[in-house]
Amino acid sequence: MTATIAAPASWIESISDFQFPEETDRHLQKLMDRNNEGLLLPSEKEELSALAALSEDISLLRAQALQLLGKRPS
Repeated sequence: MTATIAAPASWIESISDFQFPEETDRHLQKLMDRNNEGLLLPSEKEELSALAALSEDISLLRAQALQLLGKRPS
C-alpha cells in the first residue's frame, strides 16, 4: 500500500542536495580504483560493497526528491 504524506519543501530540497562528504567520496573512488586493479583485501571488498549500496540508495532518494521538486540533476 502506498501512502502520501506531506513534507516541507525545505526537507525535500535538503534530500535533493544530499551527497557523501568529499572524504568519503574520495575513499569510495580509491576503493573502486583498487578493485579495478584487483588489489582489494577481503575487508575492503566488504567496505566497497557497503559504500556502493549506500551510494545507490542516496542516488535513488535524490532522484525521487528532484522529481517531486520538478528539477533535473545538476
